[in-house]
Amino acid sequence: MKKGIPVYDINTFGAYKNEGIIVSRFGHYAKQYQHLHSPHRHSFYHMVYFTKGSGTQTIDFKHYPVLHGLIYFMTPGQVHSWSFTDEVDGYLINFSEAHFNSFLFDPLYLQNFVFFDEQSADGVCLLPEDSRGKINELFEDILKEGENTDLYSADMVRILMLKIFIRVARALNLKHPVHQLSYNQTLLYSFKKLIETHFVEFRFPKQYAALLHITPNHLNAATNDHLGISAGQLIRDRVILEAKRLLINMELSIAAVSDKLAFNDQSYFVKFFKKNVGVTPDKFRKQNR
Repeated sequence: MKKGIPVYDINTFGAYKNEGIIVSRFGHYAKQYQHLHSPHRHSFYHMVYFTKGSGTQTIDFKHYPVLHGLIYFMTPGQVHSWSFTDEVDGYLINFSEAHFNSFLFDPLYLQNFVFFDEQSADGVCLLPEDSRGKINELFEDILKEGENTDLYSADMVRILMLKIFIRVARALNLKHPVHQLSYNQTLLYSFKKLIETHFVEFRFPKQYAALLHITPNHLNAATNDHLGISAGQLIRDRVILEAKRLLINMELSIAAVSDKLAFNDQSYFVKFFKKNVGVTPDKFRKQNR
């Protein structure tokens, strides 16, 4: 923990059929990997559907109940933990983006589903009762394919996963997939990817605009149109999220967190954090101990 929140690669776990995907009944998975109940991150996509149990789960410092019929989707890098008050079960699928996209023409296809956007409120969904039976069947079919050695079995698993994504989107009346992204949507996707890579060193929209070969005004207009916030706010939100992720590691001092995020001094980091979160880093740490 001295280096930060643990980050687990998909190869850390036993494979389901081949590398890049893990499918399991959730109760078995939760018992097998007890250390995953504490705050951690994944370098892969993570999907869980609960069919029984109670408790809470935390995803990037937002708390959600564990309920029958609840399904959630997480993207690489998000921090989460579980706390169960009753025996839980359901289904779990972990998969790398490369594994799923390997048979798709569009490498950005997952971005068409709003629940794979970590800034969306639709990443955690309670499915209507009349849709749960079919979702259960699809997960069971995926588990059965794990024992199947027939031709195209791996692709059948991907197709069944895609059916789950589509059925969830339909059941909740989420946004329809956009099969062809507009120029500004593609631009925004690239901007978010650059933020993930450079948010520690680059804090100003003009720096990202230069990397994207556009003007800062164009970048700001695109983020305002599609997200309702400025480009600068998107960058600050990512810095704050990382600060929160680092602060819950009690082994790191606030000065060390400030250094990791490349702030010139600790006092400026404290002011920046309080302005954007409403409390000091120390108070946030105590609230989330």
